[in-house]
Amino acid sequence: MTVSTEEEQPIGTWGQRHLDYLKQYRKVTYTNLLTSGKLNTYLADIDRQAQERFERLIEGMKQAQGITERLKEENALEWTGRLNNIRAYAREIVNREIIYA
Repeated sequence: MTVSTEEEQPIGTWGQRHLDYLKQYRKVTYTNLLTSGKLNTYLADIDRQAQERFERLIEGMKQAQGITERLKEENALEWTGRLNNIRAYAREIVNREIIYA
C-alpha cells in the first residue's frame, strides 16, 4: 500500500478534533483519505469551515443578546462571563454540526 503525497496545509484545533474522530469512529474514511493523499486537504477544509461557523455563531449570538463594547466598558466581568457562555455554546454547535458528524 502506498500513500499519495499532498501539499501540507496547517491543521488547527478543529481539524485535529475531526482527525481524532475519524481515527476512532470512521476508520474506513480515515484510511481512504490517507491512502488517496487527500487527508490533509480534507482536514484543512474542515478546520476552515468550523472556524468560520464558530465566528459567525458568536457574532450572531452577541448581537441577539446585546453584548456590545459598551457593556465591556461598563461591566467587564459580566461581558466576559456572557461571552464565555456564548463561546461554549458555539463550540458545542460546531462540534455537533461539523466535527463529530
